[in-house]
Amino acid sequence: MATVNFSVPDEIKELFNAAFAGKNRSAVIAGLMREAAERELALRRRREAVAAILKERADTPVVSTEEVLEAVQEIRR
Repeated sequence: MATVNFSVPDEIKELFNAAFAGKNRSAVIAGLMREAAERELALRRRREAVAAILKERADTPVVSTEEVLEAVQEIRR
């Protein structure tokens, strides 16, 4: 298991200690770090997906409403 050392403001430390009194604080911090990392990775994946969609959209020809309606009618025949 790894050890991580970091500094936080005293106010945050006191708030954390009050909120998680009697708990395994190392486990709490590990869980919070996991949640933050998973959230960040999910955000990164969403950004990459949006970028890919926008890139694909930029390469897609513009189609008028009339053309779309004609295509729908063609499919329904």
